[in-house]
Amino acid sequence: MWFYIKLAWRNIFRNKRRTIIASIAIGIGLASLIMMDAMMKGMYSNMIKSATASFMGEAQIHGSDFRETSEVEKTVNKPEQVVEDLKTESLVDKFTLRTLSMGMISSPANVSAILLVGIDPVTEQGLSKIDEAVENGKGSYFEGDKPRDIVIGSKLAEVLEIGLGDRVVVTVAQAHTGDLNQELFRVSGIYHFDIKEMDTGMAFIRLPIAQQMLGIPNQVHQVAIKFKDIRTSLLTDIPFWDSYSRYENEAVSWGTILPQLKAVSQMTLISVIVLVIILGGVVMFGIINALFMSLYERMFEFAVLRAVGTRSGGVRKLIIFEAGAMAIISIIIGVILGFIATLILTYTGIDYRGIEFAGTTIHEIIYPEMTVWQFILYPIGVIIFTMFVGLYPAWVGGRMHIANALRKSL
Repeated sequence: MWFYIKLAWRNIFRNKRRTIIASIAIGIGLASLIMMDAMMKGMYSNMIKSATASFMGEAQIHGSDFRETSEVEKTVNKPEQVVEDLKTESLVDKFTLRTLSMGMISSPANVSAILLVGIDPVTEQGLSKIDEAVENGKGSYFEGDKPRDIVIGSKLAEVLEIGLGDRVVVTVAQAHTGDLNQELFRVSGIYHFDIKEMDTGMAFIRLPIAQQMLGIPNQVHQVAIKFKDIRTSLLTDIPFWDSYSRYENEAVSWGTILPQLKAVSQMTLISVIVLVIILGGVVMFGIINALFMSLYERMFEFAVLRAVGTRSGGVRKLIIFEAGAMAIISIIIGVILGFIATLILTYTGIDYRGIEFAGTTIHEIIYPEMTVWQFILYPIGVIIFTMFVGLYPAWVGGRMHIANALRKSL
């Protein structure tokens, strides 16, 4: 065995140019695979962060059936107990309370349907980026204690033809009775998320005035949660979900709220598989070409080995080990190239900001995520694949006719 390994290493360097060219081709394929995998992971993490940090949160608690019906009457049951439990919950970093209701907002120029959200400005800052999204020169995020302040989206401001300081009338239906309630507000801030639904169809007011308008004092429709570790939201078998689904409430993660975003993970895996197939085809032809060229150049030598007693299995082993030796050189090249290229991108990033995908708008520069497994699993796969591809040239080499091969001479 060691004899064949040593001989294989010597043989691949007999034609250094061919070996280097073939190894570089395989190495570039490996580097591309490592870099693409890191980019996919970075993009997936970026999308999760964009979706959860903008407004939604990493998990939410609602009253039963509220997500399906959006009925104002279906508030969170026993909110005081839920709040007390969350304050002592070891997994939770921050949380905030909200009311959600459909309504109408009107100005002297126009009228539009909106989702009116009642928030606590202080706790909301830890869950969403509404305060950061308020445009420079377009007001502020609930400064002071003015109860009639309202923060609206930039597109909604265009529809209503209003600006900072203008007054608008908000109309909502009260819970239980369905009576219409109207209140006058002053636009104190205009935000821009670059998310069509939020910029056009949402408005934010203070929680107490929202509860008063809806006729649900001390009640809320949603508790948005941020975990200490975002990976907690991906764990479906932890007791947290059952603990906070008591009292006829429903605790769900972002994966349940945005299933299309969770499907991106499967799409990422499919993309990597397609890339592996494409690069595998390129690598396969490169390996076969290099091994067959080496085989036909040394046909006379192989015939001599067979003539002096070497079995056909020995020739096959030698060719397969040569493929393995070429794979090791390719791995060294590919790992170095992949690490350097990915490391550069971790500093520069790729700017896809403003692009919407799977219902989520990317707000931040995408940075690749390097993991140890990328530099372990893919190189091992290259070795296995290269030696597997080498079986065909090895099979051909083992079936050679000694008498015919001896007639060949370099």
